[in-house]
Amino acid sequence: MTHFYEPRLGHGLPHDPFNAIVGPRPIGWVSTRSNEGVLNLAPYSFFTAFNYVPPIVGFSSTGPKDSLRNVQENGMFVWNLVTRPLAEAMNQTCAPVGPEVNEFELAGLTPAPSRVVDVPRVAESPVSFECRSTQIIQLEGLDKQKVPTWLVLGEVVGIHIADHLLKDGIYDTASAGHILRGGGPADYFTIGPEQLFHMWRPKA
Repeated sequence: MTHFYEPRLGHGLPHDPFNAIVGPRPIGWVSTRSNEGVLNLAPYSFFTAFNYVPPIVGFSSTGPKDSLRNVQENGMFVWNLVTRPLAEAMNQTCAPVGPEVNEFELAGLTPAPSRVVDVPRVAESPVSFECRSTQIIQLEGLDKQKVPTWLVLGEVVGIHIADHLLKDGIYDTASAGHILRGGGPADYFTIGPEQLFHMWRPKA
């Protein structure tokens, strides 16, 4: 037996399972700056990498939030890795506050200067991607009607990696302490050495 539903008709469950199935998902902890100089830092649960060369990442903004508006204004953002020690601070940055509020200050985080873009990164985060926007796409459904969600894509033009996460020149994902967004109203997951296994690609 399976539970089947058509999303347009409702899922009939206590909580929408879509996010839980497409997950755990990396967290798009995105820092931006308005043209007036106000800093913004917000987590996005729809975030991933889309291309290797050039490296392109993207996050999806449901509604015209501050991050989207800032990128529309100046075309820059920084993605910051969320690790287990930063989980509570990350959670503080999703508080529903006005555009005049600096979430770095709200969460007690340190803005560190970037090298290529004029948007600060989170100094406490061990990995940051400096990005320049390449496309902003408003999504639409099968009926071609626009929905109030925008996919923000950006080319990664600068990468910061803490030295302790490079083991013999290879990024050590298992030791970094990534956290990932799960389903439900409050579910998160971690990655650690216990989840690591190796599987090599078949040779031609």
